[in-house]
Amino acid sequence: MEASGVQNSHAEQLNLNVEELPEDKLYYTIGEVSKMFRVNASLIRFWEKEFDVLKPKKNKKGNRLFTKADVENLRLIYHLVKERGYTLQGARSKLKSPKEQLVKQTELYDSLLKVKGFLQELKDSL
Repeated sequence: MEASGVQNSHAEQLNLNVEELPEDKLYYTIGEVSKMFRVNASLIRFWEKEFDVLKPKKNKKGNRLFTKADVENLRLIYHLVKERGYTLQGARSKLKSPKEQLVKQTELYDSLLKVKGFLQELKDSL
């Protein structure tokens, strides 16, 4: 299922590479994560309830602390739901497939968006 043009333009703005996150940082707050994905914290909390792969730790105050693995899982969920237009049930099913394949598809999608952006800039400069 393909995403609409509105979602694609939003996806082009999202340039999140989990490998580029700081090595020395172990946890990310929900505020930091929501900024990474340019979504409301409430959406992150909603996805946490909907997807079993998201299990952030909670500190004594009850604040969610996300690991790199959580951020990577959120990236996959974001890709499926926001960029590819999957339903929540469809995204849950897709997450059960081999993760390596899904990660490669997400990386390919990101690469194609970068190429598209480059070509658009080139076209605009002509």
